[in-house]
Amino acid sequence: MLVGVPREIKNNEYRVGLTPASVQELIAHGHQVLVEHDAGAGIGLGDEAYAASGATVAATADEVYARAELIVKVKEPQPGECARLRAGQVIFTYLHLAADPVQARALLDAGVTAIAYETVTDGRDGLPLLAPMSEVAGRMSIQVGAACLEKPSGGAGLLLGGVPGVAPAKVVVLGGGVVGYNATRMAVGLGARVTVVNRSIERLRRLDAEFGNRIRTQAATASDIEALVLDADLVIGAVLVAGAATPRLVPASWLARMRPGSVLVDVAIDQGGCFETSHPTTHTDPTFVVDGVVHYCVANMPGAVPRTSTFALNHATLPFVLALADKGWRQAVADDANLRNGVNIHEGKVTCTAVAQALGLV
Repeated sequence: MLVGVPREIKNNEYRVGLTPASVQELIAHGHQVLVEHDAGAGIGLGDEAYAASGATVAATADEVYARAELIVKVKEPQPGECARLRAGQVIFTYLHLAADPVQARALLDAGVTAIAYETVTDGRDGLPLLAPMSEVAGRMSIQVGAACLEKPSGGAGLLLGGVPGVAPAKVVVLGGGVVGYNATRMAVGLGARVTVVNRSIERLRRLDAEFGNRIRTQAATASDIEALVLDADLVIGAVLVAGAATPRLVPASWLARMRPGSVLVDVAIDQGGCFETSHPTTHTDPTFVVDGVVHYCVANMPGAVPRTSTFALNHATLPFVLALADKGWRQAVADDANLRNGVNIHEGKVTCTAVAQALGLV
């Protein structure tokens, strides 16, 4: 199979779909790999590294999309990329279609088979291709939240961990999954006062067992969330419903009652966001302020640390890429129910129930 790797073109997106090591594995399995010129430049891997691994370097994205049977990317195809896709082609990448009807329509019109990293499962209620980027985003959420609390960034002028004699900031993490767990680890490590909110009591028990009295845990009821958010300095939105739009947990009406200079970091923005006032931002212009509350809603947070992110993602995606290339996508998804769950669109139809429901196509 001819596998294509285009250069990512989303704002400040420097990751790449395949590393040279992954290319080498595909070549060893008898496949061809076509990599766009400078696709790996953002992580310090030049065309020579890809050529040495056995890939052919294409001068343009047009060539990659025109020739490849399987496109492997990181972020959702942008409008110009959707226009290059063709019927019968397979694209394997993050899609987040529930919050993006425009992209969904473009993929439906293209007639492609679109397999989303974020809905591939592992048989244990896990999302193995979302997990590595959720780990990165969860850890980054505390870094960027701490920076947003600084006065020059519009924040209240708080040091997240405080100092002797001065209390640390109050951090509320909405969601105790992969993002929430990693945000909690970072916030605890920096000395913040952390409360984790989750619907699952069993999940809260596991967090309590690990962190003990270094955190507070709270069951997710609307009244408790409201009280915690209104008293917080930093709120991390870490809620995920696989494939579906994220529930809005913080209505706009609460913001005027929050402390001026408090910060909301919406890690769930790819799926629509869990704050009513959220809208996607970019690394170039990452924040905006509503009612005195700083919002950080960058839709590709791990793109800021592309080298770490690319290698972490490839460790997870490579077995699935090999299966798709070795068997062809039809046999690969027939053999693996977990990969089959990743198929979101096929030949003009939405095939993922959660996505179809979110887009009103059921």
